[in-house]
Formats: sequence, C-alpha cells, structure tokens
Amino acid sequence: MARLEPLRPDPCPAKTRADLEWDRVLAALAERCTGPLGRDFALDLAFAETRDEARTWLAQSGEATRLLVAGRSLPSVEVDDVREAVERARVGGVLAPVELRALGRMLGAARALRRFLASRRADLPALFEACATDPTLDDLADEIDGCFEVDGALADHASPRLRELRGEWRAARQRMLSRMEDLMNRYEGIVQDRFVTEREGRWVLPVRSDAHERFPGIVHATSSSGSTLFVEPRAVIGMGNRLKVLEADVKREEEAVYARLTTLIADALPSVEAAAQALALADVRGATARLARDLDLTFPTVVDEPRLDLKRARHPLLALEMADGVVPSDVSLEAGHAIVVSGPNAGGKTVALKTMGLAALMIRAGLPVPCAEGSTIGLLDVVLTDVGDDQSLHKNLSTFSAHVKNLAEVLRETGRGALVLLDELAGGTDPREGEALAAGVLDSLCARGGAVAATTHYEGLKALALVDPRFVNASVGFDLATMTPTFELAMGVPGSSSALAVARRYGLPSTVIERAERFLTREDQSFEAMVQRLHDERAALELARAAADEREGEARRARTTLEAEIVAARSREKRVLSEEAIDLMERLRRARDDLREARARLRAKKADADTLREAERAVDRVAGAFAIGGAL
Repeated sequence: MARLEPLRPDPCPAKTRADLEWDRVLAALAERCTGPLGRDFALDLAFAETRDEARTWLAQSGEATRLLVAGRSLPSVEVDDVREAVERARVGGVLAPVELRALGRMLGAARALRRFLASRRADLPALFEACATDPTLDDLADEIDGCFEVDGALADHASPRLRELRGEWRAARQRMLSRMEDLMNRYEGIVQDRFVTEREGRWVLPVRSDAHERFPGIVHATSSSGSTLFVEPRAVIGMGNRLKVLEADVKREEEAVYARLTTLIADALPSVEAAAQALALADVRGATARLARDLDLTFPTVVDEPRLDLKRARHPLLALEMADGVVPSDVSLEAGHAIVVSGPNAGGKTVALKTMGLAALMIRAGLPVPCAEGSTIGLLDVVLTDVGDDQSLHKNLSTFSAHVKNLAEVLRETGRGALVLLDELAGGTDPREGEALAAGVLDSLCARGGAVAATTHYEGLKALALVDPRFVNASVGFDLATMTPTFELAMGVPGSSSALAVARRYGLPSTVIERAERFLTREDQSFEAMVQRLHDERAALELARAAADEREGEARRARTTLEAEIVAARSREKRVLSEEAIDLMERLRRARDDLREARARLRAKKADADTLREAERAVDRVAGAFAIGGAL
C-alpha cells in the first residue's frame, strides 16, 4: 500500500473560502453555541492537520450528536469571555471583581462539564479525553466563589482582616449617625429636613441657608435653589475623619484580597486556559449536534483515499434556508478522474460543485455532512476552486483573464489528494478555443491526480466524457413542461442547455427558432438527439426502478405479514397443545386418586396379596396408556 502523505494544514485557500461561502457554514455553527468562547471558537474553526485528528474530532461530534438524539446535551452555561482577564493575570495585573467572578463561574462550569463526562465516560470517551480539566481547579473555583456574595459584593469573610476592618467601620458609622441624630434633634428649627447625606465624601446635614451661621460646621455644598446648605457638623468632624481612614483601610484590604485571588489564578494559568478551551470545545461540539439535528446531517464513512461517494447529498446553506425544499443528489468522484457537469443555466450545476467542496471541508473540520447513510468521504488534502466572476477593474483583469489566472494557480497546487471544482471551465472566450483549453486543463488536472468536477456548456467536453474512461458525464435536468430545472444531478448522462426549447417556450417566434436549428451543425443535432435519448432512457429506467422498488416493498410487506401469521399460528398451536397437556395431566391425576382410593378400600377389606398385585398392574397399564407421570 502506498504511503500516505501528511495532510496540508489548511485545505481551504482564501478563494475557496470565498467561493464556497465557508464562513456562512461557520456562522450557522456559531449561532448554535451558548457563550462567547464557543462562538469565537466556531467562527475560527480549524481544520484537522492529521488523519487521526480528523477522526478524533468526528468522534467527538458523533458522541455529542448521539447524546442529543437520546434527549440529553452537553452541559453548557453562558460564561463570560475570560480571555482578557487571563492575559491581564499573565502580565501581573490585578483582576477586578467582575473578572474574578467571571473566572470563578468559568471554573465552576468546567467542573460541571468534567463531572458530567466522567459519569458517562464509557459512552463519551472522545469527549471525556478532549474536555478533561485539572480537578485541583475546583478548590480555586470554591475559593473565588466563597469570597463574593450572591450580588457580587466582596464578602466580609474574604479575609479575617477585612472582616475586622468592616466591623470597625460599621461601628464608627453607627456612632456618627447617632451623633447626627442628636444634632438634628438639637437644631430642629434650622435643619431643613431630617436626613443624613453625603457630599464630597463627607457626612452632612441639610441646613436652611438663612440660619447656617447658628449651626457650627463646614459647608460642603448647596442645593440648586440655594435655599439649603449641606453642612458637616463640627461635632462629627473627628468621627468623619476616622471613617475616612477606615474606608481607606477597607479599600486596601479589598485590593489585597483581589491581588491574592489573582495570584492564585496566575499560579494555575495553564490549567485555567485549558479549562476555558475545554468549555469552548464542548460548546462547539454541542452546537455541532444541534446543527446536525436541524439540517439532518450524518456521519459518513471516512477513508484515507481522496474520493467522494455521496448519497442524497444536499447543499448545507440551501438546507438552512429551504428546510424541505433542497433536492438531494448522488455524486461519486475519485482521484485522477473528472465529472463533467452540464445542463441548463440555473439548473443546479454550481450548487452541485459547492456541495462536494463543502462536504470535503466539513469532514476536515470535524463536522457531519448533509448526505444519507452509506456515503463515503475521503480526507482530502485541499479544495481548489474557480467559481464565480473575478473580473477586477482595479487590476485591469477581464473575466476570462481572471479565470485563466486562477486556473494557472489551481494547476500549480493540484496533486493527488486535491479536490478541484471549476465552474464554466474556460468560458468567456472563443467557443472553439475555449473548448480545447478546457479539455487540456481537465486532462492535465487528472494526470496530476486531482479529483475534478467541472461545469460546462461545451459539447466537446461532454463527448470527451463518452470516450475517455477518466471522465464521466453528469447533468442537471430540465422539465420542458413546466420550464423549470429539476436540480437533481444525474451521473453518467450529459445534459442539454435547452436554449432553443426555453426560447420557444417564452415566445420567441417559431421562424427564429427554425432558422436557429438550421444553423446547428449535423453533429450538434445528432449530439442533442443522443442526449435526449439518454435522458429518455434514464427516465424510463427511473420509472422501472421505482416500479421495481414498489413491487419489492409490497413483497416485503407481504412477507412480514406472512411471518407474523406464522408466528401467530405457532403461538396458537402451542397454546392448544399446552391446554391438551394440562387436560391429560388432570385426567392422570384423577386416575391416580382413584387408584389410591381403590387400594385403601381393598386393604380395608383385608384383600389377599394377589388381588392387590392385580390392581396395581391395572393401574400401571393405565399410566402406560397415558405415557406421562411417574410411579404412584
């Protein structure tokens, strides 16, 4: 077996990312995350760099999905984004209370996740290993949580010194308030109102401005009308000073508590970061499960060979928007081969390309795929695309020039393990030269080992796929009755652009259509006729297959009914036999009872031994006839 080359770290170049709208897939995943850590993780979701890593990620996603299907989900709470706080602790800064509490909640959530996974380790081994956190962080979480009240205030018991200082401050404040109450009673006539307030950090009383000279104290502020002065009584100035000193002491001790907690966090920083990462990963895996449920995603068989074999595949972004309206298609592609997709405009050719590309990327990112069971996807090295119009006025590039530039880059990057998706290959130029260029590009890409899918209107490429075993035709259908595309991709059959049929359906004069048909070469007409015959034959085969499937279904249902009837008949037979056996046993039991009774009567009459033996022989004959039971 050939040695497998390592996977490229990034299978999604910038153009591929834009062409396939990969960021929209990540946005859909992020929308289903619970918190900011998970959302940012999802929006910047990495691709697996090794085959083992890809399989491990898929295993994690699979476990989360099965858990959700079973009616459970990974524990996820919306914890705050703690990354800035972690960085501040790393450089020696002291964390603010809100940051400490956020880290405490994060560590508590990590503990809950660890315990949940530990209790289900047998069922969730990949998630248990990936989301493992340091159990010693539990003490740190308890320490942080214990230092704060429910409302977020720093608790008195955060340190013994803080409890002592706050006690002194409350006692001093109460003494001062009592003294203020006495002063309000004493100067009742000149105090504007009976309340104590604070101005410029000092405790004051509201005094009438026309009588403040009779109230000894320091004026700190006036009311907006000027009728009230806020005066600190001279009698409590010393008490106020003491309160200020105590407030400063309390503040310093609070800062000391914050510094101590920050040091504890800094000492365990690697474990703290790992806990945050584990929560983000669990959030993304839970979001993956919800995305799988919402879009009916499945986990295909993953192989090392660069190939795709998708059953009933759907474009994930269309599935997000249309729910039940996306037409599924089967598609199969392997290294060194190319699919030539043809058919009418707006028929779904480009959608088919993007579906293949997104499926390959989703597997590399550890995500399930919108396809049916039985699908197989290889771990592809890179996805290269040339989809869309890259005309650039700034760079003075025409549409065709931009495509050629992209094709040159794609050719340089293509090797075995590359998935190459080309939309309207070599279009936008002279048809004959464009067709020749397209054939040359496809030939070169296949020779380099790429798995290639290209859309085209070139009849030459369709014909090439009929004679070169490396190429296979595929088409999207068109319903001429309704003038609408079917969007279903049919492998092995070339498609028709249906331009003249569409023109006739939408009212172009028949004389114009007839003249156009005369301009078609005999080869063009023959090719179109052959394509139409292939489509007719495929439609007939589809009808025949549907009829065969229906007959098979009827036979399966009849067989199930017959098997059920057989089981019921056997059950009835067993029941009848059981009833007969019970009756037989009952008859034998009665015969034995009669024998015992006869023996008792004979003994009572003093019968001789010969008479008794004859009676016993008669009973044995009865038992032998029944062929059941044992000795009497």
